[in-house]
Amino acid sequence: MMNFDQPYPSVRSPVCAANVVATSQPLAVQAGLDALRRGGNAVDAALATAIALTVVEPTNNGVGGDAFAILWDGERLVGLNASGRAPAGWTLDRFSSHKSMPLTGWDAVTVPGAVSAWVALSGRFGHLPFERLFDAAIGYAEDGFQVGPKTAWYWRQAVKAFGKFPDFADHFLPAPAAGERFRRPELAASLREIAATRGESFYRGALAERIDAAATAGGGALGKADLEGHQADWVEPIGQDYRQVQLHELPPNGQGLAAQIALGLLAHRERAPLDSAQGAHLEIEAMKIAIRAAFDHFADPEAMRISVAELLDENALARLAAGITDRASALPPAALPTSRDTVYLTAADASGMMVSFIQSNYYGFGSGIVIPGTGIAMQNRGAGFVLDPDHPNCVAPGKRPYHTIIPGFVTGGGEPLASFGVMGGHMQHQGHVQMVRRLFDHEQNPQAATDAPRWHVYPDFSVGVEPGFDPSLAEELSARGHRVRTEPREFVFGGAQLIVRTEHGYVGGSDHRKEGMAAGF
Repeated sequence: MMNFDQPYPSVRSPVCAANVVATSQPLAVQAGLDALRRGGNAVDAALATAIALTVVEPTNNGVGGDAFAILWDGERLVGLNASGRAPAGWTLDRFSSHKSMPLTGWDAVTVPGAVSAWVALSGRFGHLPFERLFDAAIGYAEDGFQVGPKTAWYWRQAVKAFGKFPDFADHFLPAPAAGERFRRPELAASLREIAATRGESFYRGALAERIDAAATAGGGALGKADLEGHQADWVEPIGQDYRQVQLHELPPNGQGLAAQIALGLLAHRERAPLDSAQGAHLEIEAMKIAIRAAFDHFADPEAMRISVAELLDENALARLAAGITDRASALPPAALPTSRDTVYLTAADASGMMVSFIQSNYYGFGSGIVIPGTGIAMQNRGAGFVLDPDHPNCVAPGKRPYHTIIPGFVTGGGEPLASFGVMGGHMQHQGHVQMVRRLFDHEQNPQAATDAPRWHVYPDFSVGVEPGFDPSLAEELSARGHRVRTEPREFVFGGAQLIVRTEHGYVGGSDHRKEGMAAGF
C-alpha cells in the first residue's frame, strides 16, 4: 500500500492522474501532455518530450546523442537499444598516443542513435504522425525559450570545457542567464528536416553529408558509411526478481545489469529500517560488488566474455550476500564468480501503456563538436571505451561502448508497476537500487522516494552521503570502515523521474534536484 506521507523537505507533491508525463524540464513535459491531448499515446508523449528536451535542455542531451527505452505496450515489455557504434576507422592503433579515450573532439564521437530511437518507436507504437511530434521542439527552437535556472547553471559550467570549439561557441555562447530567451534557428531547420524525412536525412541524406564533411574537415573518422550502417535494435529486457517484484533493465552495453546484481544480493539479506545506517551499509556493499562487475565485464554484448546468466547466478549471489558483514569490505570488492549527464523521461497513458526513455550526449553538451549550420551537438560516448586490448570493452570498429544511461521498469505478477530512471552517469544504477528499495521495501510514494537523501559510491569505492541524512549515519558508516564524506554537490546524486501504476491510475514524482516536474490529466 503506497504511503502518501512526505517525510522529507520537498517543494513538490506526488501527481495523481490517468495520464502522466515526468521529466527534468517543464516545457518538455508540456510537449508530452499536448501530444496526449491530441490523441497520442504514451509513446507519442515520450517522443514529443524527448525531442523538445534536445532544444530546451541542451546541457544534457541533443540530436547528436544516444537513447534507450523500455516500454509496456499493454501486454508485454519491449526494449530498444538505440546506442551508436564506433566508426569503422576506430582501430586501437588510432589511439596509440593516448593513455585513455579522449573526452572531447572528433575522437570521442560515436554514431548518434537518438534519432533512430524516435523513428523506431513512432513507427511501431505511435498514433500521431511523426512530424507532429516535433511541433513543440521546433517552436521553441525557432521562437526561443526561456532558459531554466538549473539549465543556466550547467550552461555556464560548459564555457570552460567547450568554449575552445569555434562551432560550439557560435551556437551556444555566450551562455544565457536564467530566464533569458534563447533561440536556436539552425536546430529548428534540422528538426524540420528530420521530421519531414523520418530521420532519413540524418543517416543517409543532407544532414548525414554535413556530418561527414565536418568530420573530414576536423580530422574525425566518422563518415557517411558509419551513419548509413546504424540501426536501433529491439532487445528483450532482463528481469531480476527482488522479493515480490521484478526489476527490468536492458542488457549490456548499458550498466543496468549492475542494479540487478545489487538487488539480487540484497534480496538475500534482511530488510533494514528506513534511512538507517545498517540499510545504507548493506546497499553500499552490494553496490560495490555490482560496480566492480560492471567495470570488469560490461561491454558490447558481442564482446562480453561472461554471460548475463552467469552474472545473475542465484547461488553465486546468495554466497556473496552471506559474506557481507557489518564492516566495510576490503577493496577491491569481491568479484562475482565466473565459469554523467543525461535526460530521463517517463510517460504513461490511460490505456495502460508506460514508457521509460533516456537519452544523452554523455558529458553535458557532449564532445564539443557542433555541426556547422545545423545546431547539432555531437555526443562523446566514445569516452566509454577503454584502451586495454585484453578488456571486453576495448575500442574497436563498429563496436558499441559501455553506456551509463539506463531506463528502468518494475513489474509484479506479470503486470506493470513502475517506470522510472535516475539520470546522472555513474549514479544511475545506484539510483535504481535506491528507488526500488524505497518504493517496494518501504512503500514510499514516488515523490517521497526521489526527495529522500541519497548515497553515492564513487568509482574508487569511497562513499558520498547527501545532506539530509541524520549526521549519525555518516558517522556510523565511517565507524564500519567506509571512506565517507558528506557530498554537497547536488548533481552527484542525479535526478529521478518516476511513474507508479495504481489501481485507479498513476502517481508521478519528479526530482527537486532538477528543474522539471510531473504533470498529468
